[in-house]
Amino acid sequence: MNVHLRQRKQTKAGSISLYLEIYKGTAKQPDGTLKVLRDYEYLDLFLMDKPVTPLDKQSNKDTLALAKTIKAKRELEIKNGQYGFSSNKNKNANFINYFDDQAEKRLQSKGNYDNWNSALKHLKKFAGDQVTFNEVTPEFSEQFRNYLRDKAKTKSEKKLSSASVSSYFNKFRACLTKAKKDKIILSNPAEDITNSLEIESEREYLTFDEVKKLAKAECRYDVLKRAFLFSCLTGLRWSDIQKMKWSEVKKTDDGDRIVFHQQKTKGLQYLDISEQAKSFFGLPDLPDERVFKGLKYSDYFNTALMQWVLRAGITKHITFHCARHTFAVLQLELGTEIYTLSKLLGHSELKTTEIYAKIIDKKKREAVNKIPDINI
Repeated sequence: MNVHLRQRKQTKAGSISLYLEIYKGTAKQPDGTLKVLRDYEYLDLFLMDKPVTPLDKQSNKDTLALAKTIKAKRELEIKNGQYGFSSNKNKNANFINYFDDQAEKRLQSKGNYDNWNSALKHLKKFAGDQVTFNEVTPEFSEQFRNYLRDKAKTKSEKKLSSASVSSYFNKFRACLTKAKKDKIILSNPAEDITNSLEIESEREYLTFDEVKKLAKAECRYDVLKRAFLFSCLTGLRWSDIQKMKWSEVKKTDDGDRIVFHQQKTKGLQYLDISEQAKSFFGLPDLPDERVFKGLKYSDYFNTALMQWVLRAGITKHITFHCARHTFAVLQLELGTEIYTLSKLLGHSELKTTEIYAKIIDKKKREAVNKIPDINI
């Protein structure tokens, strides 16, 4: 085996990712050709693309030195027969079965499970029911990404939307991240592959006046109305609101706070809420009881939401998740800086929150263009 230290420029991040490329020899294919076998290990180390200050240059120098140390360690491990998967059993285990297990663990969250299950179905159509972890390489990952974009179809034989393509590939990448954490593989082969298919979709949201109209309009289900308006005031996702228990509502010296694990990311979140938001809770109950008791995902509730929106005189296509978008846009309009908003929304990356800043920029441009032509 030969180990090479490689660099890959990340355009969006403005940095250079360092990774190891390990040559493992060749294998003869059924058609008689030889296939080069490689392993990749992404080091989670990055160089600044264009260092300017002496401090930046020194940082790059230190990072590169660390990468070379890791490379030397891998070479020694290979020489001593230590490098590779934790066992041959892991190396030849079926990745499809592992993916299926990860999807099953999300059964309690219907929306999340459906996304994982759909990603799995497309993966099976792409690669079949038997794919070993050893076969899941960066090339395999990139080919799957391209398959989702160019060939995968919905049940109605339509191409996948850009949002679906992005979501399914992210599930694939998340599954490999979990396999790395479980020590089945040493590195995630899809970690450094840009999800270039991700096209920012239009985020529908309500203006402050439209939220006021909804608050005045009648809704068939009181719990749905309270939960939706609570989301507009807190930015909480449906899944976190639906499962929220009274034991997660804490009293502090400065007011009220919700302490909970996000359903989507499992991260612990501390979210301060206003008195106005708290007013939508209803009467307190036992600690293990849900705050929004009776709130559930169903066609009846989805229909009731659409009817409620129309009854308020709003013609936008509004889903429950639009309440979260509404909170984000209103906060930015009121001057909340983006880092604080990112924390309120529970985003792990600031770039996710920056999408809302673009909405505000667009509204500013529209406002400027409202000035009539002054030429006489």
